[in-house]
Amino acid sequence: MTIMANDLKTRGVTILDEALKLEDEAIISVRGKSKYVVMDLEHYNYLRECELEAALIQTHKEIEEGKAKTLTAEEHIEALHNDL
Repeated sequence: MTIMANDLKTRGVTILDEALKLEDEAIISVRGKSKYVVMDLEHYNYLRECELEAALIQTHKEIEEGKAKTLTAEEHIEALHNDL
């Protein structure tokens, strides 16, 4: 669902509540262009969890491919300094 910025300005949070009853996300349009996405916190947390799960899967893949190193804290700090 797309909400015009002017509608949001005049109707406030009420229009967001109405839109989110119909769909998980609502797009806010500014001057005819989609600019923002609004969702309830539960849906946002679900998407964040998916994002973190994908990052964990990618990390495990990189470890399996030998792209990871095991370093002490001191070695890691030294490597960071060397990269600067």
